[in-house]
Amino acid sequence: MGMKIAEAPSERHVLTVMVDNEPGILAKITGLFTARGYNIDSLTVADITEDHAISRITIVTNGPPAVIDQIEAQLERLVPVHKVTDLTTAGPHVERELALIKVAGTGEKRVEALRIAELFRAKVVDTTTHSFVFELTGAPDKIDSFIVLMRELGLVSVGRSGVVGMLRGAGGA
Repeated sequence: MGMKIAEAPSERHVLTVMVDNEPGILAKITGLFTARGYNIDSLTVADITEDHAISRITIVTNGPPAVIDQIEAQLERLVPVHKVTDLTTAGPHVERELALIKVAGTGEKRVEALRIAELFRAKVVDTTTHSFVFELTGAPDKIDSFIVLMRELGLVSVGRSGVVGMLRGAGGA
């Protein structure tokens, strides 16, 4: 009789990866996730040095802790990778995302959309007589909540930047 191995629960993790800014590095990194059948929920990349030599990649993914550790170890072995930090396990950190949310409507729905936008501190960045485009920054769950409310008021489309994250305090990462 074979033993059934209990599957570890999936956890959300935010990884930051400092890499040499070179062609193909993003494909190598996403390939490590694809090879294991794990999805990347959010991915952001930006060069962060004056000479454009280093990029910071922020990846949000879900998986059992053992698999995340494995992916982290393999990322660290890639030649252009300088440092991998799992913000989720490294300590208190800040996560932010930017979203553009288009809402169309008139009358009461329009007034209500504006009222809710004010509560969420969303900025109106475009307006017509029948629509708004709101800009909202904050934690991903704040943006999720705003989108849910806007669905009832005429949500047309959503564009999201993906998560960027950083450890709190004076240390790096």
